[in-house]
Parts: sequence; C-alpha cells; structure tokens
Amino acid sequence: MLEGIKAVIFDLDGTLIDSMWMWKAIDIEYLGRYGYECPETLQREIEGMSFTETANFFKERFHLPDPIQKIKDDWNAMAFDKYKNEVTMKPGMLELLKELRKKGIKTGIATSNSKELVNTVIESLQIGEYFDEIHTSCEVAKGKPAPDIYLLVAKCLGVEPKDCLVFEDVPLGIMAGKNAGMKVCAVADDYSKAMAEEKRELADYWRD
Repeated sequence: MLEGIKAVIFDLDGTLIDSMWMWKAIDIEYLGRYGYECPETLQREIEGMSFTETANFFKERFHLPDPIQKIKDDWNAMAFDKYKNEVTMKPGMLELLKELRKKGIKTGIATSNSKELVNTVIESLQIGEYFDEIHTSCEVAKGKPAPDIYLLVAKCLGVEPKDCLVFEDVPLGIMAGKNAGMKVCAVADDYSKAMAEEKRELADYWRD
C-alpha cells in the first residue's frame, strides 16, 4: 500500500481519532435549544461539509437566528471538553504514524472540522510531531467530495497528488481523495458501519 507513496494524508474524525460518536449527541442537544428534533438523515446530509458549510446548512435549514460565527463558536464550546479529555486515537494509528516517520514519508491532515478543535485534540493526544501539514476545509472553496482540501495539503507538502495516499472513513471523503487523483484507504468506523460496502467499493484499500 505504501509502495511509491511520498505522502500520506489523513482525515481526522472517524479516521485518526474516535470522535464521531459525539457529534450526533451535540446536534441533538444544539437543535433542541431551538425546539427542533434532530432528523435521522442529518449526519448523511452534512457528510463532507466543512465546518462553515455545515453552519450555513444548519442556519438555512432550521432558520437559526444566530450568525454563522456564533453557531460555530457554540459547537466548538460544546465539543471542546470532549476533544480535550475524552477523544482517543483509533487503534493502530499511532503505530502507523511512527512507521511513516521512520520511512521518511510526509504526512498531513485534511479535515472538515474546525481549526480550534483540531488543535485541541492534536495537543491533547500529543501527536503534532507526526504531521508536516494540518489544514481544514474552511481554507478552501468547497468541502468534500470536492478534492480541494486534499489538493491543498498535497501542494503544501510539495508532493504530486498521484504520489499521495489518503485515509478516510466516509464515502464522500473517499470520493474527495479519489477526485484529487490519489489512492485511498477506507477506514472502518462504527459510525459508518452501514456504509461499509459502499466504502469498500469506492476505495483502493481497506483498514479495519
């Protein structure tokens, strides 16, 4: 899988870290503040969106009175403690990062999460030394499945897309990597268990 690969780019939530479990709970609590129930289809509808795109989606769909920045600030506040104290790494990922460092393969993170929460969890897990570049979808024009975030990270790493391997946990993320012209390894995650077959079909490799 690493043959000919010069850079490995990771999605964050559900791929590097075990954090998808908390977002549905946050959505339920947040929408409850405004008298809304959380639709069963919500998680799939916002899949791949950047943090800002998601806030815009919520504001429009649920007619929220708050400005976009206030929505994002509220989400960051609700998630901060969990990202600092409860979120853990996915099994085997730390070992993989150490192996990549030994092999001299460049590494990056391409995430739809907010910069604040990314920095919080990277610091909490003490894994910053394993990454050469960390970027969020809010830095580019479009979130996943558009290739923008993966192309940005590859450019910052100084590596051609064809020489990059992506690790992703959801279909639209896998598609983003493929749309960027990269190889993609799908990662198993409880949150996306129902999408396992779709993920296997889209990706080049699979990691339990």
